[in-house]
Amino acid sequence: MNVIIQEEKTGCGIASVANIVGRPYAEVKARANAMGIFATDDTLYSDTGYVRNLLKELGVKSSSVEIPFEKWDKLPDLALLSIKYHEEGGRSFWHWVVFKRDIEGSKVLDSAAYLNGNTRTDFQAMEPKWFIEVRTI
Repeated sequence: MNVIIQEEKTGCGIASVANIVGRPYAEVKARANAMGIFATDDTLYSDTGYVRNLLKELGVKSSSVEIPFEKWDKLPDLALLSIKYHEEGGRSFWHWVVFKRDIEGSKVLDSAAYLNGNTRTDFQAMEPKWFIEVRTI
């Protein structure tokens, strides 16, 4: 499986949506931009509404709340995860990744360009804060 890589330093939400819908980054970015969603907008760092709206625009349903992460085996088969969660000046920041469980097993699709491999199974190295369930059907 080829993971779609974010083309902008702050494009992890757009790339995660692209990984969920299986469309190129540029196509999903263009759709996001048409909706007024830009990777350079720093409000994206601490708001989940943008990624939910983009998923909806592309025909994908997502849960309306962030669900606290407990254990990897309690995740749904498809979810957006917040990792690298931290706060700065009272604002929340995180990196979006996609958790996927299928016949091949569980994996995380991480769009970060600096990684040697973007399909991750090093679950112990990631510390999710919460997740959003995603339903493509």
